[in-house]
Amino acid sequence: MSTTETAIFAGGCFWCMVQPFDRQPGIVSVVSGFTGGHTVNPTYEQVKAHVTGHTEAVKITYDPSQISYAALLEIYWHQTDPTDAMGQFQDRGDNYRPVIFVNSPVQRQLAEASKAKLQAAELFDQPIVTTIEDVKPFYPAEAEHQRFYKNNPVVFAAQEAGGRADFIAKHWDQAPKVD
Repeated sequence: MSTTETAIFAGGCFWCMVQPFDRQPGIVSVVSGFTGGHTVNPTYEQVKAHVTGHTEAVKITYDPSQISYAALLEIYWHQTDPTDAMGQFQDRGDNYRPVIFVNSPVQRQLAEASKAKLQAAELFDQPIVTTIEDVKPFYPAEAEHQRFYKNNPVVFAAQEAGGRADFIAKHWDQAPKVD
């Protein structure tokens, strides 16, 4: 019987953060939601209005015998602009900031080492500003925000066209691994 672990990553719009993890072997589930703020059970509209302190994030449940936390970090970095502290691509504001939420000393150590390796690789002209923070309560978003890329492919494609796909192609497609 295998056990599962969780990882929580914020990298801009949570709609765009599900697909890269969802299709990996060893991923049990990817849930879109909110974390890091002060409001209990926030709604999408409250978070979008910047009144909750929450960040859009994904909570990944995974089987560590099939995929490692280090591999999840690698996937995460390749979905974000780690030099933009106040949003990602066309999504602006504190609710879209890039954060790795860690739930153990091991996750913190791996995340910090991965971030340091990325900074040392000098892939970007700006410093890596993605924060590493202790996990806070995670609140799943409403049902219409779950697996959005599958349930709303036209709207999802328009969101991806907002700069994320071009940035990934430019900065990450040929980049060395940082895990």
